[in-house]
Amino acid sequence: MAQIRARRTAQGEARYDVRSRIAGRMVTRTFKRRRDADAYARTLEADRLRGLAVDPRAGLVMVEAYAQRWLQQRQLRPLTRDLYAGILRKHILPTFGERPMGKVTTSDVRAWNAELASRLAPATVSRIYRVLHAIFATAVEDEILARNPCIVRGASSGTSPERPVATIAEVNALVDAIEPSYRAMVVLAAWCGLRLGELLALTRRRVNMLHGTVEVVGSTYERFDGTVTIGPPKTAAGRRKVSIPPHVLPEIERHLREHAGTGADAPLFPGPQGGVLYRKTFARHWRKARRAAGVEHLHFHDLRHTGNTLAAATGASTKELMARMGHANPRAALLYQHATADRDRAIAEALSELAAPAEIRRLRPAGGPGNEG
Repeated sequence: MAQIRARRTAQGEARYDVRSRIAGRMVTRTFKRRRDADAYARTLEADRLRGLAVDPRAGLVMVEAYAQRWLQQRQLRPLTRDLYAGILRKHILPTFGERPMGKVTTSDVRAWNAELASRLAPATVSRIYRVLHAIFATAVEDEILARNPCIVRGASSGTSPERPVATIAEVNALVDAIEPSYRAMVVLAAWCGLRLGELLALTRRRVNMLHGTVEVVGSTYERFDGTVTIGPPKTAAGRRKVSIPPHVLPEIERHLREHAGTGADAPLFPGPQGGVLYRKTFARHWRKARRAAGVEHLHFHDLRHTGNTLAAATGASTKELMARMGHANPRAALLYQHATADRDRAIAEALSELAAPAEIRRLRPAGGPGNEG
């Protein structure tokens, strides 16, 4: 329970000290008027009952100091740590870094978020916002703040426009346009749905030509400082064995014969010096191939999107798509099960095959084909 003590200053002015124990510490706040002290004491007691009472001095820690400590204490993959550090450096600290945590308001966050939205893609803005929200949510858990100021409606759920799906003709054009040692990368991305990092981590032993499969057990991760590591996929579901469509097996066999490294553990797609192929090295060849094929609007990851969409069009179930794509939850797989005109027509024709001819004739409108009189 808060205690109020009246006193006078050396100049004879009245002061009212409100003393209360918060998080194990005795906290005192002084007011000039008794009614303000009473109002604060009542609010403090209500906050205590709701578990919201915090030491007001704790909120004086600067955002930059707390955010850096927050980043250091989180268990993150190296690439994710680099991503968060970049978000802090570029988008959060320039605005909030020199402010006390307790002085950041929802209005401040809303204005900051709106400014980001005026120049960045929705998915990028939501990713940045979620980092700030996580920092302040941890501060609430640490009893530095009573509430999280990041409560901007809809700010954490921005999405980017759906990426395009390449046609089979466009995929073939890219295969023909790219440097020969990278043809199989385009093939495996488009027809097996492999990510670029997964492709760069493949070794010869992971391709089984007898059974027509490629096994994904890892991915490459490039740090901002240029170092490259090969680690496990982001989730356990990312470790998977994917069947290669028979019509592209000859291309994979040719690559193994002419371009892959020698030895079971050699890179399937070696770099110029025989080691790991860097993304930026491949990107130069990819951009050149896009221009030559007339598909500069496509990103390499769109090939994975294409392959998964084609797999869904065959009638693959959600669980089958999850296994092929390496996803741990069905949400991403469901995105690829949107209806297409070709697939819908195939379904309609299959339904007709189930019906007896007599039933089909009965359902035809009078005067239509097969109902001459």
